Amino acid sequence: MTASTYEHAPSTQVSPDGRPHSPEAHAPADPRQVLDRCRSLVRPALREAVGRTHPWVGEMAAYSFGWCEVGGAPAAGSGGKGVRQALAVLGAEAAGAPGRAAVPGAVAVELVHAFSLLHDDIMDGDEARRRRPTVWKAYGTGPAVLAGDALFALAVETLAAAPSGPRAVRLLSVALQDLVRGQADDLLLAARPWTGPERVRPDEYRTMAEHKTGALLGCAAALGALLGGAPPATVSALDRAGRHLGVAFQIVDDLLGIWGDPAVTGKPVYGDLRERKKTFPVLAALDAPAAGRLPALLESDADPGEVAAHLERAGGREAALAEARRHVAAVEGALADVALEAAPAGELRSLLDFLVRRDL
Repeated sequence: MTASTYEHAPSTQVSPDGRPHSPEAHAPADPRQVLDRCRSLVRPALREAVGRTHPWVGEMAAYSFGWCEVGGAPAAGSGGKGVRQALAVLGAEAAGAPGRAAVPGAVAVELVHAFSLLHDDIMDGDEARRRRPTVWKAYGTGPAVLAGDALFALAVETLAAAPSGPRAVRLLSVALQDLVRGQADDLLLAARPWTGPERVRPDEYRTMAEHKTGALLGCAAALGALLGGAPPATVSALDRAGRHLGVAFQIVDDLLGIWGDPAVTGKPVYGDLRERKKTFPVLAALDAPAAGRLPALLESDADPGEVAAHLERAGGREAALAEARRHVAAVEGALADVALEAAPAGELRSLLDFLVRRDL
């Protein structure tokens, strides 16, 4: 691995096992500052890419990012945390390259993420996102589909023009195939019964979550490493870490959707139970010996608070926490398998911890 070109990193040393480390590596990074730094690096290129589209399509894309209101007037929205672009930047830096090497990959994954959200909102019938009308609600279903298609095409174009473009596009293509597979499974799982031979098993949920949520997270980190010149083993390890992160992140989201504080999550109390979503805590409890009346409660109009209490007694909450922790440990194991630059690897770990330990 090349010597680190990571800006602001302390000088690295080599440990007895041959891996670089820093005397200050134990100091935890502030994940919010990490996200801000990476967004600042990527934002100009992301805006430039969106600016290359048709003006009307570009307005819808800018609206989806929170940059403007309907009609194009500037907005003060943040456009989300920018998790995927941060993973790409940190992937490059952890491989010993400057963060700017990852910018085409960061832009591509952010565009794909926005594309997937536009289409998800249409499929799910969601009318609001980040406390604003969704793009299909604000502009219409057809225009929103068109904007999503444009963002997807723009992502491929951006990545194809980057160094190592063909390899990078192949990596993105695999993630996209998995993302579509995960979305298809999510739609199909929702229609299946709570009980009987056709019921949804927890392992099916894990596969769905890895594809739907983890594939693009893993791709982001792997693209950064690839564009930063990392060896295949490092690219693969970061992809693996991101996929496990996706499962853990999704399960924590499930926990927050049932037991989270609405003042913190922005979601209504017991929101997922009111909608009878097939979340991991529910599926795990249904598989438990103590499930008892849970299937009947889920198929009835029972009060969500009563369902939540039964769910907890059946072990659904604890099983979900244990599963999330297992995937967090797998993330750490994947990162430990390869040599990474100490300072950006520390930032990467702090960011991962921030994302999955919201209620653990």
